[in-house]
Amino acid sequence: AVVAFIAIFIFNVSFPLIVLCAAISGYFAGKKLPELFQVNAHHSSQKSYGRAIIDDDTPTPEHAIFKWSHLIKIAVISALLWLIPLISLTAIFGWSHSYTQLAWFFTKAALMTFGGAYAVLPYVYQGAVGFYHWLTPTQMIDGLALGESTPGPLIMVVAFVGFVGGHAKAALGPDALFLAGALAATLVTWFTFLPSFIFILAGGPLVESTHGNVNFTAPLTAITAAVVGVIVNLALFFAYHVW
Repeated sequence: AVVAFIAIFIFNVSFPLIVLCAAISGYFAGKKLPELFQVNAHHSSQKSYGRAIIDDDTPTPEHAIFKWSHLIKIAVISALLWLIPLISLTAIFGWSHSYTQLAWFFTKAALMTFGGAYAVLPYVYQGAVGFYHWLTPTQMIDGLALGESTPGPLIMVVAFVGFVGGHAKAALGPDALFLAGALAATLVTWFTFLPSFIFILAGGPLVESTHGNVNFTAPLTAITAAVVGVIVNLALFFAYHVW
């Protein structure tokens, strides 16, 4: 967590690189010191509240059992749901257009949602404000404030970034600013949350089959720790721009 904070706060290392390095370090740490990643399945409390409908030793239901045929089907359908809109945007507007770049950037952001909204928002800030200049730092704070005042901060913020980006860049011309922003917000929402559904539908059975496998859980544990440092960075980002 400390190393991740230093990397992103002082050296401005991109969030995807931090996640990758954390996963690699977790993998090798799990090989050398597997006892650090062993989870005690027994609760510390001695109280018993009776059997739960889904308990620790409940057999895995049929739909959650890993099958290659199910994974391939989900992967093909998901690839089409992602590729068709992206190729269509490229064909209609070109690769460098704001809509296409919004779709591509938020696809990458969606793949980095370890730890939830607070983990990925620094990456959104790095790209939307620092690289693409879709909005200003002050506008980004407005979007974060909007997200914090309503349920679902990530979907609120990315929709806000998309709308402001499409509006500011006049993606459909100077006479259709609102429509340009609304369409951009819709595209951003689609490309941000499509991977989340893919992860759940394709990855759920895979996760069920990896219980107790340190080679799988150790990298995720390391990523979770690194995300803590990234969230601290976001807290300081809030403080700096608000105060």
